[in-house]
Amino acid sequence: MKLVVGLGCREGCDIHTLLALFDAALVEGGIERHRITALASLDRKQEEPGLLALAALLNLPLQCFNAERLAIYADRLSHKSDVAFAHTGCYGIAESAALALAEQLANAPARLLITRRKTVQATFALACAD
Repeated sequence: MKLVVGLGCREGCDIHTLLALFDAALVEGGIERHRITALASLDRKQEEPGLLALAALLNLPLQCFNAERLAIYADRLSHKSDVAFAHTGCYGIAESAALALAEQLANAPARLLITRRKTVQATFALACAD
């Protein structure tokens, strides 16, 4: 089973903020950190220092997708954000990115195990595919 975390964040969001959200959501979902296969986000975030630092700390690959690729998941999101759409062209980065990468890695349909968790600075979602 492929477990993928999707992350969205504001520009300049630091690793500590991302790690706190990451760990809190996993604890809430009863999932150990070592079971995560990869991280996913929006291509506009691929150089974001906090995301890169988190990927390095966790020793996980970070795969980023463009808004067009993420937009196809709009009907499967637990929450559609008009604000996210206005800024990025997709209704939810964390959930969409998690679904996109889980499906890509498993070559099978994915589902959200942990729907969007949000702080002021960042969003988190967890998808899995068998």
